[in-house]
Amino acid sequence: MLFWHNQPEHLWPSPGELYPGPPSSLLRESLPLPYLKQEELPNVPGPEPPCPAFQYVLCAATSPAVKQGEETLTYLNQGQSYEVQMLWNPKLGDATQCPRLLKSVARVVFHDRRLQYTEQQQLDGWRWSRPGDRILDIDVPLSVGVIEPQVLPSQLNTVEFHWDPTKRTSIFLQVHCISTEFTPRKKGGEKGVSFRLRIDTFKPSDKELAPEHLHSAGCLIKVFKPKGADRKLKTDREKIEKQPLHERDKYQVARESTVFVECPPWPEPSAGPHSPLSPRALTSPYSCKLLSPERLCSSPPFALDSLAGSPAEDLNPGASILETQQWLHRHRFSAYCRMLANFTGTDLLKLTRQDLIQICGAADGIRLFNTLRARPIRHRLTLYVAQEASRQENEVAENPDSGFYQEISLNELSAVELMGKLAELLALPANQIHHLFHQGPGGILILLNDQVVQNLKDESYFVAVVKKVQNPDGYYLVLT
Repeated sequence: MLFWHNQPEHLWPSPGELYPGPPSSLLRESLPLPYLKQEELPNVPGPEPPCPAFQYVLCAATSPAVKQGEETLTYLNQGQSYEVQMLWNPKLGDATQCPRLLKSVARVVFHDRRLQYTEQQQLDGWRWSRPGDRILDIDVPLSVGVIEPQVLPSQLNTVEFHWDPTKRTSIFLQVHCISTEFTPRKKGGEKGVSFRLRIDTFKPSDKELAPEHLHSAGCLIKVFKPKGADRKLKTDREKIEKQPLHERDKYQVARESTVFVECPPWPEPSAGPHSPLSPRALTSPYSCKLLSPERLCSSPPFALDSLAGSPAEDLNPGASILETQQWLHRHRFSAYCRMLANFTGTDLLKLTRQDLIQICGAADGIRLFNTLRARPIRHRLTLYVAQEASRQENEVAENPDSGFYQEISLNELSAVELMGKLAELLALPANQIHHLFHQGPGGILILLNDQVVQNLKDESYFVAVVKKVQNPDGYYLVLT
């Protein structure tokens, strides 16, 4: 676990101790990091804080305008190469027991929770506006000790590389997107969103097995146009210098380098199920506050085949996490099952329309909101029809429901729809009903077409008279 600069820091070996031998002219000397040394604090009892096995240091100054207790913020220039030193602590174990090679994955992700929910849409939009460009890239010629660096064409914000923890390793990264590219109104870098630069380190394994996770850490950054980060850093310094002395104590001391803070591992699609948790665990893959690994989002496994053909139904407020996941799959919200993995029926029903839009985007958010609060659809026209009781016996078979009014509901408001509903009600073959009439003023018969049906008054009631005709063989229906 890492602590802020005002806490005791870990004692790391000097570069000469960890990497013996004369420095090569082709290798860049590591920057002195005095804040990584142990500071003597007399009269402070208590055990030393646990020392992490790995530490990543971004060689860029932190902002002095960050208050005490908040996460540090680092300004970067667009496209500029920044060194990230990969440090391993040999005091935690024998160097011979350490894996020869480690695999690390660096990512630039969103810090803003609203953008996390729509990350893929944001990245797709950036790809469309900047064809051929990448969000994160490796400056290979400047990097030291990096083995097999890879950029993933399908993931613009991710790079991978291998490195030997017993040797000096520095990777130079370039961030090509700026913070204002993901804001609705582009008013300059200061109004831009914050990103999180994170690195996950794994112990490689056989192809059949997933790599073993060893460590994850990240830091908060803002990216400006070229030289914009330098101007912003200067502005922050001048702002703090103008503050009274008692106000300056509320802000952190700026550091020449940025130490990554430990965070939970990045959730992989193959992650197994975890214990039920609060819906607020959604932010755990992005947040670099020390959360437990159980807060990773993953969908409970269940057979999709068992859901096929299931009729749509309302979500029960008492539904468990598994039942809620099944309900989401049935209603075509499978893409959000992983994000809503820890929600019960009650949790999901408590979300407002705006909450669902932030999680699922405008289209799916509104659809999910309407599905959760779906009410029975009110039909456009409702009629009440009774069958004429006195008829000739040779016309139609006796109907026990004759004399009672029955409801007919219409949605399309067409004559064909009404004729079909009447045929079902009167137990007549629909293809033998030739015409449908409505008795008008003075007893005249009005042929019912779509326009007449659309002008019928809602909740009107009629008596259906069935008239047998011989040529052609069939029936006429008259609504009186």
